[in-house]
Amino acid sequence: MAGEPNVSNMVVGLDIGTSKVVAIVGQPSDDGGLEIVGIGSHPSRGMKKGVVINIESTVQSIQRAVEEAELMAGCDIHSVYVGIAGSHISSMNSDGVVAIKEREVTPYDIERVIDSARARAISEGQRILHVLPQEYAIDTQEGIREPLGMSGVRLEARVHLVTAALNAVQNIEKCVHRCNLEVDDIILEQLASSHAVLTEDERELGVCMVDIGGGTTDIAVFTEGAIRYTAVIPIAGDQVTNDIAMALRTPTQYAEDIKVKYACALTQMASNDETIKVPSVGDRPARDLSRQALAQVVEPRYEELFTLVREELRRSGFEDLVAAGIVLTGGTSRMEGVAELAEEIFHMPVRIACPQNVRGLADVVRNPIYSTGVGLLQYGIKQANSENGSPRRPPREQPSRKYPTERNQVQDELSPMEKVKRWFKGNF
Repeated sequence: MAGEPNVSNMVVGLDIGTSKVVAIVGQPSDDGGLEIVGIGSHPSRGMKKGVVINIESTVQSIQRAVEEAELMAGCDIHSVYVGIAGSHISSMNSDGVVAIKEREVTPYDIERVIDSARARAISEGQRILHVLPQEYAIDTQEGIREPLGMSGVRLEARVHLVTAALNAVQNIEKCVHRCNLEVDDIILEQLASSHAVLTEDERELGVCMVDIGGGTTDIAVFTEGAIRYTAVIPIAGDQVTNDIAMALRTPTQYAEDIKVKYACALTQMASNDETIKVPSVGDRPARDLSRQALAQVVEPRYEELFTLVREELRRSGFEDLVAAGIVLTGGTSRMEGVAELAEEIFHMPVRIACPQNVRGLADVVRNPIYSTGVGLLQYGIKQANSENGSPRRPPREQPSRKYPTERNQVQDELSPMEKVKRWFKGNF
């Protein structure tokens, strides 16, 4: 099968969105980037505002997207990194303290302090998705990013805890398992997107990333290189489509088409001379409408959404600390006039971002729609390569897929000549 030699280090991201399911297959490239080798997309049926409302329909959408990605990549997919979103997700900052056993910080000390920080009372029916370290302190020295090997007697960790409703997680897992796939990990969607679209400088300087999808708008705030705040707003692209359908009295599928092709988020940018055909309900004839009149329907909804994001940013306490401004991504951010309207509301720089550092099918995935899918891949590759990243469950005993770490350990034991021979054998 084409692509079989490199199957061992392939990773698959599965973005189960409200409007579409995307499966992306990739592998790490030699320069530390990401090579995309397959992509599959299918309209999502069975999801609402980021959560599963119909298992059967969701399973079918996942299967179609995965089959398409398998065909393009020329390999069988056995396991996936899955994204999760929805209003059931909550997050908080927490800290933990432990005594340093050997007076020098070991990986075991770091593990213990993270466990201590995650031992917060989580409300019933919630499950911890992520414990994301922000910074460490040793004795009186604060702001340490990498404490390993440092001397001291007391280690403190500040972390960002993300929890999700247990039933929402289980329903997603059930859908994936019904497709005969294993779940490598479940990742918060905006955390995944941030891996794909944010630069190191933005994370350091302070940035608010807003991922506007079909069912939810996901927010993540970074300062000093670490994630500080996450939130989900249950208003996104579907509401814009509904507004168009109601205001123009046109069926939803036509409203979606009109939105994608002609809508503009800022009325003054839309021309009054440009007209569009609007299909009517039933057998009534189509009507003509100016593009500006369409913008007058769309603008208030985007304005409401950005105002809600601004309020969320104020509530987080980080509004004055995001010097790099706002980064918009996700399918609903692609509309003309969105960045300009956002700048008017936020009074700070705004850019619309696509996945970065990708090769292979780069032209296809350089689109805000694929930010979460590509980010899931990048997260998966990082996790598989990280020596400290202990998987949430034991790796599957599947001969067809090995974690890249295992493969690299085998290669490390080979002589340089053997490595070259292996490389040729695998690539030609």
